[in-house]
This record gives sequence, C-alpha cells and structure tokens, in this order.
Amino acid sequence: MRSILAALLLLLPGAAAAEALRATYEVYALGSTVLELEARFELTRDAYRVETTLRTRGIAALVASGEQLSRVRGGWAGERPQPADFVTEGVWRGRMRRIALDWDGAEPRVLDLVPSEAEERDPVPEAMRRGTVDVLSALAQLARQVAREGHCELTAPVFDGRRRSDFATRTEGREILRPWRGAWQGEALRCGFEGRLVAGFRRDQDRAEAAAPQRGTAWIAPPYAGAPAIPVRLDIPTRWFGTATAVLLRAEAVERRAEFRR
Repeated sequence: MRSILAALLLLLPGAAAAEALRATYEVYALGSTVLELEARFELTRDAYRVETTLRTRGIAALVASGEQLSRVRGGWAGERPQPADFVTEGVWRGRMRRIALDWDGAEPRVLDLVPSEAEERDPVPEAMRRGTVDVLSALAQLARQVAREGHCELTAPVFDGRRRSDFATRTEGREILRPWRGAWQGEALRCGFEGRLVAGFRRDQDRAEAAAPQRGTAWIAPPYAGAPAIPVRLDIPTRWFGTATAVLLRAEAVERRAEFRR
C-alpha cells in the first residue's frame, strides 16, 4: 500500500502559478477500487504548498484499512525545493500514525514520530538524512521541471521521517491513452519511475526483498485546456495486488489560499 502512495505522491506535478488545482484519482487492482486520492497543489515562483488525502476502499480496506492526510509548504533555492515543514498523519489498521518534520537548511529534523522509530524500523543514520526532501517537495520539483523542460528525468533523495529512499524518473516518449473506466483520455507524456529503499528497513522484513527496486509507469498531460500537466494514469507494482492502476477522474481549478495570492 505504501508503494502505491509513494508513487502517486512523487509523480503528481503541481499547478502553475496562475491557479491552484484539485485532482481526484481512483486506484484499481484485481478488478476493483482499492484507493481513492484527492490532491491539491499551489505553486508560485517563490513558494509551494501541496496537500493530499488518501483512503483505502474495497478489498484494500479489508486488508489494511486506513486514511492519511499529508501536507508540505516550502520555497525554492534555485531549482531545488526547500521545504519548511511537512506533516503526514492518519489511521492505519486502527492505529494512529504521525510524522512531523522541519528543516534547518539541508538538515531535516524529526519533530514528532508516532509510533516511535525504535518500535518498527532500523534508524536512518544522520549522514543519510542530509540533503533529503520529503516526497511532496520532490513532486513540486518535478512539476517545475516538466513545465519548463518537458521531460521527466529527475532523481530525488527522499526522507519521510522513518525511511530513506531514492526515486528516479525517466522519459519514455508520448502515447495515446484510450477510453477506460471513465478516466481521462488523450495524448500524454510517458514516464518510467523507480523507487528504492536504502535505509529505515522494518526489522521483521527480509532486507533484500525490501531493497528491491519498485518500478512503474506514469502518463502525464494537461487534464483540460490551459491546465498544467499532471499524471492522468499510473501503473504501479505492489506486493499485495500485482499491478495497480491509478486513473484521473476529475481535475479543476480552485482558488489559491491568501498566502499564495501575490
């Protein structure tokens, strides 16, 4: 389940500076809906803010029921994101989970971690945390690159408070998406992506299995005339359901918050 969420978050470029954007997705596996995701993006030349809400549905709710809210705000240091604070919190399998981070320059600091790091995972060494960003800030960086340069090539070192991962995306050309389950259709940029866990392994999991790269494909396009390019479909491998497919159902412009109206 977490690999689906990470892929969705990393590959959701944000809105252009002229507007904020809200997008709604559903994720299918084994012939049924397993997740729903709503994302809101607010990006300007100087700052960014991203929020996502995720809920399990159908068979996934039976296997690992949960919901999660994540949000970040930050600015830019040249082309690189500079997060200020990041929070993700929710309930999974009936248990509260929360991570809160802030940054001192390039150094992320863990402000809150529920459950504690020692309870589930090996600690991530301080040296491996340096220079990392959260997954939502990585997506903001990808948003700027796709908008400015029209390609997917990007690498991002990501730390979420528990795990240290390396993400990479690459351009694989353009493709026509045909009608499918009421999802978006049309021509899109095809991007391959890979995520690899490098530290913060669960103590009860085989390390070689956990470190194996997770690869998938995303198709990115403007969902309507004048909109920024966002993922309109993703194929994501999982350890539970085989390949899961996330599709864009709706996308709309929304009013930016007051701190972004400048």
